[in-house]
Amino acid sequence: MSPINTNDLHRIFEKLDKNGDGLVSLEELNWLLEKIGVQIISLEELESIVGKSSLDLNEFLSFHDSISKQNNSCSNEVVEEEEENEESDLVKAFKVFDLNGDGFISCDELQNVLSRLGLWDENSGRDCRSMIHVYDTNLDGQLDFEEFKNMMFLTIS
Repeated sequence: MSPINTNDLHRIFEKLDKNGDGLVSLEELNWLLEKIGVQIISLEELESIVGKSSLDLNEFLSFHDSISKQNNSCSNEVVEEEEENEESDLVKAFKVFDLNGDGFISCDELQNVLSRLGLWDENSGRDCRSMIHVYDTNLDGQLDFEEFKNMMFLTIS
């Protein structure tokens, strides 16, 4: 769905302005807000938000801009919070594998954890070094947190 443009807002304003006086009353504005899922407790609360008892077209456009900016800022905060939670989960997962707490996952640590989880099979011929090598961008033979994070994102994408 594309964002509402100025022409759309003009048409909405005209539809809301039932009596054609060039103003949208708080009752009309409240009706619209309820239709789009914004619940205002009372007309008095709406008036305190808007600052007057009715809006002309320019004020209506400004009101739309202000609530759009608030909505975008809330959306950005949610995305940032989700990213922080994701990072926190990755740190916890990294610590599961980093048995000695040195900030790196070695081949021995990876094999140890996979064995405890029942995911390591000696007969399968899998080599921890080759598993680590795929994501070891600095070629030090172990995974640091950034390499682990990249591995996790590439694996779940």
